[in-house]
Amino acid sequence: MFVNKELLKGYIKKLSEPKVLILGDLAIDEMIYGDAERISREAPVLILQHTHTKIILGGASNAAHNVATLSPGNVSVCGVCGDDYQSGQMFDAFHSAGINTNYLIKDSSRKTTTKTRISGSITTSITQQIVRIDRQTNQPISKDTEQKVLNAIEKAIPEHDAVILSDYHIGTLTDRVIEKAIELANKNNKIIVVDAQRNLEKYKNVTSMTPNEPDTQKSTGIELKNEEDLKKAGDKLLEQTNAKSILITCGADGMFVTKPNKNYTKIPVFNKSEVFDVTGAGDTVTAVYTLALAAGADAVYAAIIGNIAASIVVRQFGCATTTVDELLKAVELL
Repeated sequence: MFVNKELLKGYIKKLSEPKVLILGDLAIDEMIYGDAERISREAPVLILQHTHTKIILGGASNAAHNVATLSPGNVSVCGVCGDDYQSGQMFDAFHSAGINTNYLIKDSSRKTTTKTRISGSITTSITQQIVRIDRQTNQPISKDTEQKVLNAIEKAIPEHDAVILSDYHIGTLTDRVIEKAIELANKNNKIIVVDAQRNLEKYKNVTSMTPNEPDTQKSTGIELKNEEDLKKAGDKLLEQTNAKSILITCGADGMFVTKPNKNYTKIPVFNKSEVFDVTGAGDTVTAVYTLALAAGADAVYAAIIGNIAASIVVRQFGCATTTVDELLKAVELL
């Protein structure tokens, strides 16, 4: 496909301007590392000598972190955390990333969503994950907390240029929250993009959404075997949601953008041979795609920029981010 590099670079240079609100299921990843010492006498398990712990923004928080590295000082989060030790870690991580937490609501009845990964290594081996421990409350937020979220977004959405609805189905994005967020975004002429894993049809009248292939198949009932299937699925999602565009991420096969009136664009993947870790790549695509839309790019060029960003972060381990300078350098290699 033909890409106007100068136009692309122009949009990338504007990524630092938009103000973005991330609304959804906020989380942190607690990465605990140690050196494998010996087998315990108490049970047939490894004893790790702890070396260090790293707190990484995950879930919807990862999308916020990706936006923050490209548009510093212009990012806010709205969601729910517990009133526990992990919430303190979450606030610290947000503040370290320069992310505004004024719309983050504490609820002592819930756990702060935390995924703890314990990894070990020996001198002759790479670090490997041994176990993962998840802390989260899976029920929808209470009516009282829901009202606090609704009050927060009434203040927040008019102050931002774009909104990302990041739904990990942990309970923040209730039907009322979704409807109110979309209503406020449209009323105030804001970009609103959805990143959800299921029930895509309930996100009506949004700017765009970024489902991957499995989520698209589940929502449309169309098995995606070829490009014709992608066209049918994209058209069906447009019909179901009345979105202005649909971006389907296809892993190693790139991306597929559908716009009204049978307007389709297949975007190939970049740096295909250098994939190390795809963790968080979907969050990166959504974050950068939304920023690019807010910076004035159309859906196709915004998707290309998101694709380039993903090609950079998958070369790094864990939830990673990229910068404007890295994106500009990558464009030169297209």
